[in-house]
Amino acid sequence: MSYVDGFVAAVPTANREAYRQHAEMAATVFRDHGALRVVECWGEDVPDGEVTSFPMAVKARPDETVVFSWIIWPSRERRDAGMAEVMVDPRLKPDTNPMPFDSKRLIYGGFQVMLEL
Repeated sequence: MSYVDGFVAAVPTANREAYRQHAEMAATVFRDHGALRVVECWGEDVPDGEVTSFPMAVKARPDETVVFSWIIWPSRERRDAGMAEVMVDPRLKPDTNPMPFDSKRLIYGGFQVMLEL
């Protein structure tokens, strides 16, 4: 069964185009290393919560937009191998493709798909 990596980040709204370019390059790298699909979503209707929310989770500031992304892999094994390859791929080195957001506030995790319709 497929495996999914999920990400939530706060991106300076002014960096939308820089983020899109960064994400496009990263998507190419992930696909080259076995990912089946990469999806990047720019927040549009992402309300603040009272107890928890996407904006609260990434400590989004008023001048930032929440981005929600995921990568679909064919399996956990392919994801583990692919991620190891991605981490040493020169196309994603900070001097080549710098992250246009504060990566310390990035939330990420790997998930086993349990239902897909």
